[in-house]
Amino acid sequence: MQQAHGAQGNALTLNAELVGRTYPPTAAYVVGREKVREFAAAIGDANPAYTDVVAAQALGYTDVIAPPTFAFVVSYAGSALAAADPELGLDYSRVVHGEQRFAYTRPIVAGDALVATATIEAIRAVAGNDILTTRVDLETEAGEPVVSTTTVIVARGTAEERA
Repeated sequence: MQQAHGAQGNALTLNAELVGRTYPPTAAYVVGREKVREFAAAIGDANPAYTDVVAAQALGYTDVIAPPTFAFVVSYAGSALAAADPELGLDYSRVVHGEQRFAYTRPIVAGDALVATATIEAIRAVAGNDILTTRVDLETEAGEPVVSTTTVIVARGTAEERA
């Protein structure tokens, strides 16, 4: 593992050898109707498909569907596995959220039992910061793809210049 050390001897550089590492799937997260409704209320989205079963059924779904950003709630457990990997060397106290993307196969529906599988996609240094990109694939327990989330976080002031 390649690491730089600052003036206080702290490990500073993320372990780029982990790019491509995939972590085991998380335990299933069963999407609850009330959780979807609470999330929609918290983000201020009044789309009836997020709160009313009849409205969601009129669109062809079996139950309420989750707002697109709800996927973060489920994918966080997978991302946390990568971030907490001691081999990565991430000091989470230095992290800021950089970017979030979602690529949907279909909406998340209340009642889905989803597992999250995280992969470290990239680690790069920019202006003295480490940039970590992780992808989390959410699938049903039966293996049906639902959504892939991509998270980019910035570890401030941790990168050494890489050749």
